[in-house]
Amino acid sequence: MFWKSKKEVDIEEVNEVIHLSKNILKIVFVLIAALLIYIVTSLFHSWHVFEFIKNILSILSPLFIGFAIAWLLDPAVSWLKKKGVNRILGTMLVFILVLGGLGFLGYLIYPSLTEQINEVASSIPTLIENGTKMIDQLFVNLSHMSGYDLTDIKLQIFDTMNKFGTDLATSLPTLTMNIVSNIISGGVNLIFGIIVGFYMLFDFQNVRKHLFTFIPKKYHKEAARLVDQLNRILRSFIQGTLLIAGILFIFQSIGLTLAGMNAPLVFGLFCAITDIIPYIGPWIGGVPVVLIAFTINPMVGFLTLVSVLVCQTLENYFLQPIVMGKTMKLHPVTIMMGLLIFGYYFGIIGMIVATPLISTGKLIFQFLNEKYHFMDRINEENGRKNVEEEK
Repeated sequence: MFWKSKKEVDIEEVNEVIHLSKNILKIVFVLIAALLIYIVTSLFHSWHVFEFIKNILSILSPLFIGFAIAWLLDPAVSWLKKKGVNRILGTMLVFILVLGGLGFLGYLIYPSLTEQINEVASSIPTLIENGTKMIDQLFVNLSHMSGYDLTDIKLQIFDTMNKFGTDLATSLPTLTMNIVSNIISGGVNLIFGIIVGFYMLFDFQNVRKHLFTFIPKKYHKEAARLVDQLNRILRSFIQGTLLIAGILFIFQSIGLTLAGMNAPLVFGLFCAITDIIPYIGPWIGGVPVVLIAFTINPMVGFLTLVSVLVCQTLENYFLQPIVMGKTMKLHPVTIMMGLLIFGYYFGIIGMIVATPLISTGKLIFQFLNEKYHFMDRINEENGRKNVEEEK
């Protein structure tokens, strides 16, 4: 029988203590980070910092839009330049192809999309009426099965639905004006953004050099390496996301058409846009579509449910692994926390940009940790203290 010496036992115990302390330290860091995020966001919210930031971003949005357009189209222009095409001519060709392609796609989809939006708007009273009948029948069946009178609950639901309809009718003119105003404002910003992006793309490499002038020269090499890593990850994420959304829009629209759903393009586009939000996006898009389908008739509802499930299965198990892989490399809990925080302060737009922003922050943190090794120093210091305490 093998007997361990007292020294070996002590070493094993110390190693176990060190391993346990490291795990506890990681948990403490996560809790401290969550607490700091909560405190900072609460202070920013009470000081209206987020509102100020939103106003600044709104004013500077054409500049950001232009930079994003130039950043996305730069690889195509650079590729043409390698083939011997002048950069100015290449920029014009890429812009003509992209804008022409989007315009042609809009020309094909816009009439049907407009018609289907009007169809959905005109069918809202019928949908509410059908939904009321379904709920009434559901409560009748539940009352018979349970033996309890559920009339009060049913009336409360009906009152809520009627109140929603009344509020919608009352606020519809104001809501319409706000939507029109936002569309016009967004359209103007988009036009200016396209113009800024067009001129920025002429000399995009020098734009990057100009940005580096704000960084001390001794850090230029490391900053360039960090920017290249961010470029690679964010570009892969955005291109993959847009490709998946486009494919999902096509398949979802076809599936909803075969299911007999009214306005399949509208609901297919809705599912594709909400799917950009990780984890909860498919639920945000799929559940309302299925509920609306069941108000038409049970068969359409069942077929719509099958269509949504098939498209989401295709997206989750085939498109995401093939197109995206593990580009962001984030833990699901981290993504969910980011969605909750960004969604609370910035709404749907915040939920859409949460994942790339968190991934960017993680990459910057890892880059700084590789350079300064502060996490290793903290772990070594913590392990040294534990060994001293054991002695």
